[in-house]
Amino acid sequence: MAAITNPLQAKPDRPPNVILIFTDDQGTLDLNCYGSKDLFTPNLDALAERGVRFTQFYVASPVCSPSRAALLTGRNPLRAGVKTNVSSRPGAPGMPASEITLAELLKTKGYRTALFGKWHLGDTPESAPNGQGFDEFFGHKSGCIDNYSHYFYWQGPPFHDLWRNEIEVFEDGVHFTELIVRETNRFIAANKEKPRFIYLARTLPHYPTQAPEQFRKIYEKMPEPRRSYAATISYLDDAVGRVASTVDRLGLRENTMIIFLSDHGHSTEERTGFGGGNAGEFRGAKFSLFEGGIRVPCIASWPGKIPEGQTRGQFAASVDWFPTIGELCGVTLPERTFDGKNLAGVLRSADAPSPHGVFHWQIGDQWAVRDGVWKLLNNASDSFPPGKTRVDKVFLANLAKDPTESKNFAAEESAIVHRLTALHNQWLAELAK
Repeated sequence: MAAITNPLQAKPDRPPNVILIFTDDQGTLDLNCYGSKDLFTPNLDALAERGVRFTQFYVASPVCSPSRAALLTGRNPLRAGVKTNVSSRPGAPGMPASEITLAELLKTKGYRTALFGKWHLGDTPESAPNGQGFDEFFGHKSGCIDNYSHYFYWQGPPFHDLWRNEIEVFEDGVHFTELIVRETNRFIAANKEKPRFIYLARTLPHYPTQAPEQFRKIYEKMPEPRRSYAATISYLDDAVGRVASTVDRLGLRENTMIIFLSDHGHSTEERTGFGGGNAGEFRGAKFSLFEGGIRVPCIASWPGKIPEGQTRGQFAASVDWFPTIGELCGVTLPERTFDGKNLAGVLRSADAPSPHGVFHWQIGDQWAVRDGVWKLLNNASDSFPPGKTRVDKVFLANLAKDPTESKNFAAEESAIVHRLTALHNQWLAELAK
């Protein structure tokens, strides 16, 4: 479709509705429109046709909780107080209450706010979803659940983890995806006269890779672990399509911004069969600061405001959605330090510069810093199967010459290594103030 003239310039008469869809452990290229031709993803491909598809989009961490904190606050996970995964145990503390979430930001503009899906940012009154700005919450607070029993089994003893706000609910035998689609569509219909923000935190394709028979049949001739993983991707796609259909049926599409992205790269853990996802030529996966761990699919669609059927190759990051959504919804940002930048210019034009110069990542003793085509990694881990694999302690990539990060340029570009190391040390010192 043709580009829309001067999108995003005029403020809407009413603030747009926002549906922010965050998937879990989805590989860098795991949509048909991103190049995985063995997948069936018609609804997300259609969303890309009705919006902008990013080809160089990054998350702020290669693991769940820090990535979620960054998305919801617009701040690097270290600045947001979530350095690593939050414990899944009931009553565990999580993201500090002093952080301002997108839900809290949009409530200042009169939005109704809801989270349907996975939280994984704490289970104390102040760190649970209702304590972090969400009027409604339906989902689980831990890192993952069995989709049919809604129990967390991955760190004993097992416990049931399905909640409506702070009330435990039981819906045994119903796939969790069906529950959150039901709740999302109910919330949309109930609040169609009010601006609303929905954080739809999907649990697919995260393990356990459980999908209904109709989706498993699509891939019955495909070998594992891709077979089970692919079925969850198509089930995810179907669920997104059902939510989008509700928006269309209620006549709300022209005033609804839908944003879709993953929390990090695909899992190569034993629990997911040591793989299944597709990062293509990109090295790394979940837990890794190589491209396959932090480079994710991302689509933004708002017909009439965001150009349709276009791609964007500028560097952009998940922290950018906080200031961008704030700007497009007419909300003044609070006075604090944000790591995210406003993407309105990038959404408007493929020729706009990236709002980022230098960008930093840190998880445990792994860290990376990117400046232009150069990306320096320290203590980088490739991926986990069958065991944690370390590469050179200092690894310098040139993403223009070698996007696969196969060659280490550190020895021949020592000046760049020193410069980027100094930038990262300076950044850490500023965080510590």
